[in-house]
Parts: sequence; C-alpha cells; structure tokens
Amino acid sequence: MTGPAPRPAPTAALVCIGEPMLEFNQQPDSGDGRRLYLEGYGGDTANAAVAAARQGVTVAYLTALGRDPAGDRLLDLWQREGVVTAGVRRSLERPTAVYFVSHGAGGHSFLYYRRGSAASAFGPSDVDEALVRGARIVHASGISQGISNSAADAVFHAIALARSAGALVSYDTNFRPRLWPAARAAAVIHAAIAQADIALPSLDDATTLTGLADPDAIADCYLRLGPRIVALKLGVAGVLLATPERRTRIAAHPCRAVDATGAGDTFAGSFLARLIQGDTPDAAARYAVVAAALKCEGFGAVAPIPHAARVKAALAASPA
Repeated sequence: MTGPAPRPAPTAALVCIGEPMLEFNQQPDSGDGRRLYLEGYGGDTANAAVAAARQGVTVAYLTALGRDPAGDRLLDLWQREGVVTAGVRRSLERPTAVYFVSHGAGGHSFLYYRRGSAASAFGPSDVDEALVRGARIVHASGISQGISNSAADAVFHAIALARSAGALVSYDTNFRPRLWPAARAAAVIHAAIAQADIALPSLDDATTLTGLADPDAIADCYLRLGPRIVALKLGVAGVLLATPERRTRIAAHPCRAVDATGAGDTFAGSFLARLIQGDTPDAAARYAVVAAALKCEGFGAVAPIPHAARVKAALAASPA
C-alpha cells in the first residue's frame, strides 16, 4: 500500500525578492483634530508582486517576516492574491517593518520603521533556489539591496541563479537616501543592473545615481550597462521606453489621483506580467502606464491596484 503522491514543488513565472511592510496611510482630515490612518500593505517589490498577480500571472515572493501580527497580515494578503509564499521565512527575533504615509501640498511623504527588520536579515542561504530557477523573470530593486549587506548579497545570489537557469532579470532602482549614501547605492544598483535584462529606473532616482538629467541620456546610460529593455518612469510625464533598436515616449494615462504611493511598483509588476503573457515591450508599457494611473485613484499602495479586467477596459476606452 502506497501513500499519497508527493506534491510538486511550487513554481511561479515571476519571482520577486525584497522587503514587505505593513502600511498606515493618512486619510483626509476628520475635522475633529485626529489624524486617521488606513491600514494596508507596502514594500516596493511586494507591491509589484501583487500587481503582477492581479494581471493574471503566477508570482512568488522571497523575503523574511517577523512572527508577529504584521507578518501574519502580509501572509494573509499574499494567500488571498495567490502569491506563492514557499520562499518566505519567519523570524521570532526580528519584527516585520512598518511605515506611515502622509499627504500634503508637495505630494506624499514616508516615515519608516524598518531598522532590524526580519527582511533585513535575509541572506543568500535564505533564497529558495528552486523557485528562482523555475522563474521566467526574477525582479529585485534598490530597496531589496539597500536594507542590509546580507540582503544585497541575497539579491546578487538570486540574480546569479536566474541567469544560470536562463531566466530574465528585472531591476527597479528605487533609491532611498535614508538607507545608504548615493555613491554606494549607485555602485551596488548599477552592478546589479549590469546583470539585468530589464531596467526600471525612475527619473528622480536616475538623476541622483547617474548625474544625468536628460531622459534620453539616462536611457542611453542604462542601455550601455547591459539591459535590453529600459523603461524610464517619468511620473506625470509618463514613460520613456528604450531598447537598443528604438525608443518610445508613452504619455501618462489621465486619472483622478489621490495617492501615488506604489504607482511605480504597479507599473513594474504590470509591465513584467504583460511581458510574460507575450506582449511586446511597447504594448506592455502602454498597459502598465494605465494600471499605474488607475492605482493612483485610491489610497494605499496595494488596495487600489487594478485587476486585469479594469485595465483592459480603460485601455479600450482611451483614445488611440
């Protein structure tokens, strides 16, 4: 008599690695002097993972969480979204990071509580190698590496595994000056991008990291590092998509924006999802620009991320 057949190891087309956080997002003035915050979820590559899952691709996340209520909430989110969590480690000694979002005339600002977090202790030995080798794209960011030296090494290990297995590597600059000096960040981030196939810098990040201000010059700089696709995020000006053969400027999709938190991450996850689903880079970028705009119409990094049906409807209704 034989027992049940062993379950196959989980796989995912997109594997993201980095730091998830529990989010507290400031809400409009209550009128009674209290400052109210909406609980949600954040973390750049974690947001991208949810965005990709909502576009219909299989996604896994690699990180560490505390054995605390915040970590439980994030696991619950990923399970609801269908994100594979086999590569998530838990720590009794270290907490899950949290952050607060405030809104003002100059836009949104952040207050982070991440020092000593479980994710910052994530290292190369924590990387689920089978998940990475089974991916079509592995996605990381400057925050994934900036939170600690061990986390930086974990990302480099995941990149090496991905390249050896024939997977593509995607990298979002997401420079945070509170995590590390610009010179060190540029060295590490550009070393990672030199091994990537897809670079997803923002204009502000790239200006700091490269010393360049012109979008075309920035695109040229990142193409020279090695990626075959550069999608330079220009905020309200849209995206400059560049390959060695051509480049296209894609205007931002109109929206009634209330909170841009996570818009760039929504672009990243949606862009990668559409590439996995067979879109050309131009088509994927146009889709992702719409997804990012729709996200801005609600508060929080994750809750307003649109599902595929809403993005496709907005695309169909937009002028050609």
